[in-house]
Amino acid sequence: MDSILKIKHTLDALFGHGVSKYLPKDVKITYSKNTGRIKHVHQNDTLLCTLRTDGGLAITPFFAQILLKSKKFRENCLEIDDESKTFVQEGSSVFCKHVTWCGKNILIGGDVPVLYDNKVIAVGKAVLSTRMIRSFKKGVAVKIRDSLKSTNSGV
Repeated sequence: MDSILKIKHTLDALFGHGVSKYLPKDVKITYSKNTGRIKHVHQNDTLLCTLRTDGGLAITPFFAQILLKSKKFRENCLEIDDESKTFVQEGSSVFCKHVTWCGKNILIGGDVPVLYDNKVIAVGKAVLSTRMIRSFKKGVAVKIRDSLKSTNSGV
């Protein structure tokens, strides 16, 4: 199977049908020297995502901002309040009480872009599902993996 096609199918499977059309045309793919599998996807010199061994994608905040053009992708995101914005940008976890809105497709263990004012400020792994985040007022909702570290890195 063509590598670009595989990435497009993975994007559609993880984030919703049609999200893959927002994948930039000029991507460069790097492969593992040992296994020959797809390892990273870059646009120019900017990392877009890394393919995990479990079949998932670890997307960067930059790539999440590109994919945010899709309404279906937005259902995998959550928004936070003013109070927690700076902490999340620095890489701290998102707590349930600071979530102002969350999409209906958030699953435990899935990649979740964290939004503030319709801009992606971080990407993390969901600890709770959508229903749990909406019903709980305490506890961690998303553990942040990659954030803007209070700089606007191309976003």
